[in-house]
Amino acid sequence: MPELGHELRKVARVVLLDPEGRVLLLHGHEPDDTADDWWFTPGGGLEGDETREQAALRELAEETGITDVELGPVLWQRVCSFPFDGRRWDQDEWYFLARTTASAARPEINEKGLTDLERRSVAGARWWTYRELDEAHETVYPTRLAELLNRLLDEGPPSRPLVLDTEIV
Repeated sequence: MPELGHELRKVARVVLLDPEGRVLLLHGHEPDDTADDWWFTPGGGLEGDETREQAALRELAEETGITDVELGPVLWQRVCSFPFDGRRWDQDEWYFLARTTASAARPEINEKGLTDLERRSVAGARWWTYRELDEAHETVYPTRLAELLNRLLDEGPPSRPLVLDTEIV
């Protein structure tokens, strides 16, 4: 996997699918500029000595309140680097498949579980179909999510994680 020349923040992300095959994405933005926005999968950095699996479930619960999930395999891995809140974040991200029977029409953000920075930068959440993602004009991370979701829905999880291209924004 490509390196950026220093220690990368270890991150666990969740590709949460509902019974209809829709994926849950969070709507984020720069804390001081709501026009600089994007959609992304729930997840975040590991804390203490937790495993990536533990971090994935904790982050999903903290950000969305959803705990009724079956965590599956790692689908994808990527290294990314991006500016956010006045600093650069360099991350080694693992994307876990998860499924839920909970399919609220309008998913809620779990305000109590968010950090201060997340409260200032996460605007909402919604379920997306593959077609909606494929036709979207909004920024979505990872950038190939529509294609990756379509492949996942058609073929099931890969036999081993796909290594995605490094993304530097």
